[in-house]
Amino acid sequence: MRIVIASGKGGAGKTCVTASLADVWGAPLVAVDTDAEAPNLHLFLPPQITEKKTAFLDVPNLAPEKCVHCEKCRNICTYKAIASFAGRITLFPDMCHGCGGCFAVCPSDALIHAERELGELCRGTVLEGSVRFLMGRTRIGESMTPPLLRQELKLLADMLDAVPGDALIDSPPGVSCPAVTVAREADLILLVVDPTPFGFHDFRLAHQAFLPIGRPMAAVINRAGADGNAEGDEAVRRYCREKNLPLLAELPFEREAAEQYASGRLLAELSPAWRTRFENLRDALLAMEAPHAAKETNHA
Repeated sequence: MRIVIASGKGGAGKTCVTASLADVWGAPLVAVDTDAEAPNLHLFLPPQITEKKTAFLDVPNLAPEKCVHCEKCRNICTYKAIASFAGRITLFPDMCHGCGGCFAVCPSDALIHAERELGELCRGTVLEGSVRFLMGRTRIGESMTPPLLRQELKLLADMLDAVPGDALIDSPPGVSCPAVTVAREADLILLVVDPTPFGFHDFRLAHQAFLPIGRPMAAVINRAGADGNAEGDEAVRRYCREKNLPLLAELPFEREAAEQYASGRLLAELSPAWRTRFENLRDALLAMEAPHAAKETNHA
């Protein structure tokens, strides 16, 4: 099972939830950080990195002497990575998404395969070797995350094929292309909600954005019970009831928890009560997946 832990905004607590769930999972697992522009799962789960590799994207380069100026490459490029100025083709490789359409339509083999560096993919283990770890990190200046994420998710699939298990995937925040790219690969999406007015607004956006993907979804309130925010907590509960969105846990707002988080330590290790909260959340997630898996089997 691949569980994507997502949020409508940064700072809701998805990384914190992912790390503590990994600590209590108790079964073969890969902990994955796909927040490639600002990965921080490794701050809570310090990894022993065993492999690093640079990720590249296949992009076109031009052989001007072969170009017949038909502009078919420009016409097919929906990302405006190819332009024509005064009858001459100009390429903008940083805007290329690597779809390969330009290579397919060029009649004169004027486009040469080249590479653009996207970032790096790191593999290793965490929690004293009991959990496998995977992280993507974009290179400084790289404007597009999804091509790197697709390679990271392919590597995750290979890891799970080699040694079957579950995956807890720390998603990019928000509802833009990186978050949707990751959510598409989920068996289950867990939305971490910040019950402030701003957080509740973005939580609703995330729920609506991920609905068309057709994956089961659930929610967990982080920092519930803060003084003066009872209305915010109830707004989340009411929305979940109205949308038939399972609310699996409410993690309380506590000073000790904030101090634990700020120092890079796991909430599941703060106290027996906190560990029990994450064990109950784990069990609720597994219980949600069981009917879904049975439905998929019957459909097949």
